[in-house]
Amino acid sequence: MQPGAGKRVVFYAPMKPPHHPVPSGDREIARNLIALFKSSRAEVQLASDLRIYDKQGDRERQADLRASAEGEIRRLIAEMPKADLWVTYHNYYKAPDLIGPAVARARGIPYVQIESTRAQKRLTGPWAKFAKAAHAAADAADAIFYFTEQDRFALDRDRHGSQIITCLPPFLPREGLPVLSSLDGPILAVGMMRPGDKLASYGIIAETLAHLPGKWRLDIAGDGPARPEVKALMAPFADRVRFLGQLTRAELSAAYAKASLFLWPGVNEAFGMVYLEAQAHGLPVAAQDRPGVRDVLLPKAYPAPESGAQALASFTAQLLANSELRAETAKDARDYVSNKHLAPAAAQAFWGTVMPLMDPAA
Repeated sequence: MQPGAGKRVVFYAPMKPPHHPVPSGDREIARNLIALFKSSRAEVQLASDLRIYDKQGDRERQADLRASAEGEIRRLIAEMPKADLWVTYHNYYKAPDLIGPAVARARGIPYVQIESTRAQKRLTGPWAKFAKAAHAAADAADAIFYFTEQDRFALDRDRHGSQIITCLPPFLPREGLPVLSSLDGPILAVGMMRPGDKLASYGIIAETLAHLPGKWRLDIAGDGPARPEVKALMAPFADRVRFLGQLTRAELSAAYAKASLFLWPGVNEAFGMVYLEAQAHGLPVAAQDRPGVRDVLLPKAYPAPESGAQALASFTAQLLANSELRAETAKDARDYVSNKHLAPAAAQAFWGTVMPLMDPAA
């Protein structure tokens, strides 16, 4: 019998509900977590659709969201079906959990968080009240799961009482590996096209291509408001770069399965699910050695960001030129994902921590 079978889990994602219409990494991870709980035969209910998110540091908006949260607290305490566990995903200073701690306390159930961050520098300034609320919510957690070592440091530093701080490795919501890539197609890049960090990664890709020798080809999967800027970055390479647009899950899997390697620098990525997807298909990854990203990459020496695009181009060129190296890396990458980053490993880590919280006498 699976450890979560029959357990009733209440799930809440203050930043973005899992059914939000705009695709994003946050939405995907929230959906993957729900799928993980259900795969263990737990019953999952979404606590609330209320989105508690202040992008700009607007104190008036924060006050309005607090008022809305108070209404949700009253509703849930009165109406929420019986539950065994409350799980909140992504509590941080722009999107604090203003609901979960109060409801879990009133209902007498354990309260845990996944990917919570503590930002002491935000305790002053326009987000001060929200940052304090995020810290208070983290303090209320019986356990906090982190995805990367970068997150662990602050959580350990600010650990409240005897709360558990433990790793939940980023995972793909599947039991086994997908089909192995042919490893002889184009380079593949996958990323939303939006201003900021994603566009910065595309900029590094363009610089990398300018230094890349040989008869390479690049397919880009993704779309978004910065598509014109991305197309302008790739214009010097003419028909060597092909834009695939936003792909379905099946279409993206097919793109992985015929690529030679995966190229994505990873500017300010929390970690990046695309790296796990690519490696699960056996694709060697050309990325920069960045915090968060390194937590989901097959351990090896990746070029440092400060070494620039030329170093990333050299790393990429070595993989492109050596089919034996690609095949060897493919096997290692698939073994790495299979052992650490699939649903069974994540379920074991999660339930192994929360079961004693729900059943202290067990």
